[in-house]
Amino acid sequence: MTDILMPALSPTMEEGVLAKWHVKVGDTVSAGDVIAEIETDKATMEVEAVDEGEVLEILVPEGAEGVKVNTPIARLSGDDVAPAPKKADAPAETPKAEAPKAEEAPKAAAAPAPAAPKSDDGGRIFASPLARRLAAQAGLDLKSIAGTGPHGRIVKRDVEAAGKGGAKPAASTASVAPAAAAEPRKVLSLAQMGIPDGSYDLIPLDGMKKAVARRMVDSIQNVPHFPLFIDCEIDQLMAVRAKVNKMLEPQGIKVSVNDFVIKAAALALKMVPEANASYTPEGIAMHHNADVSMAVAIDGGLITPIIRKAETKGLAQIATESKDLAKRARERKLKPEEFQGGTFSVSNLGMFGIKSFSSIINEPQGCIMSVGAGEQRPVVKDGQLAVATVMTVTLTCDHRVVDGATGARFLQAFKPLIEDPVAMLA
Repeated sequence: MTDILMPALSPTMEEGVLAKWHVKVGDTVSAGDVIAEIETDKATMEVEAVDEGEVLEILVPEGAEGVKVNTPIARLSGDDVAPAPKKADAPAETPKAEAPKAEEAPKAAAAPAPAAPKSDDGGRIFASPLARRLAAQAGLDLKSIAGTGPHGRIVKRDVEAAGKGGAKPAASTASVAPAAAAEPRKVLSLAQMGIPDGSYDLIPLDGMKKAVARRMVDSIQNVPHFPLFIDCEIDQLMAVRAKVNKMLEPQGIKVSVNDFVIKAAALALKMVPEANASYTPEGIAMHHNADVSMAVAIDGGLITPIIRKAETKGLAQIATESKDLAKRARERKLKPEEFQGGTFSVSNLGMFGIKSFSSIINEPQGCIMSVGAGEQRPVVKDGQLAVATVMTVTLTCDHRVVDGATGARFLQAFKPLIEDPVAMLA
């Protein structure tokens, strides 16, 4: 018997809503079958079975909210069951009782599976409950075992093979000094701060709000931010955009200013690759491609779908992808790989008339670009006062990765591309 656990479908997910079951008790499933739909902090996603067997029990009903990651949500029969514990040899005069079959063993006979371990980079190691239990009994470190189950999950046969091959034993917890738990910050109630109960309506936090709040607090506390500001004249951009959209009109494609910004940022990242980087405890990760995340406001929060390899794509393709990603983001239909793993972010509030702002870094990215509204401003050209359409851009940098000089070089590469976008059309 195998417990089906509430999966972690995104790095920020701690709990979710079990929106719908696609199976019922008595159904037989195979690995890869869709068994449920889970609402996470970012999207609604399908959950696939990772083992074969019969659904013995549904532990969490449809519509249940706040289901914690790794909580058993159903039970499945199958071959991946724990062997019955061996009995001590009985005295000669006492007949030896026959060991019960594994499938007949009572639930209490099986020790609870250890908590899901973490990999060296902090990510969760995916292993079946039995695999974790057998590894713990054998003193094997799951981080040293390669999984052969669906999606790389570690199953019983992997642990048995590792035991024969001699995987490194897990470190003894007794030899590790427990870290002192940080005392949680005390939060005063509104009443304690002078706002009486009954004078407001309380809207409960959903998963997305909780995730955004947690990630932004972690980022602002742990990442040394600093902003760089630059003004870009975009009169030529607006003229080129009008011509491009007229050409693309028969195809139903409309290129936005933000599409130009994404393309220019991607090209600038290739020109200044030091800005396309992430901080890790082991070193600075220099990314091969400019995977540009674009901030999209949706009901209840924010999500950042990604234009992959944006430096290789034309404006029409970027416009098509960005429109599709934004639409599905608002419908919460994005796949995890469509909003996880960007290398650089663009946040644009120009459509709301915001002149300039600086954003909080989206870890583990090294930079985020904030784009304000294009507006007519007085400028000096050749000693003469003139009027130009000016857009303020702010680059917020993680000083561990991108210092002031590197950030400035990136903006020096970005500015001429956005001011003379014909170069991006080549």
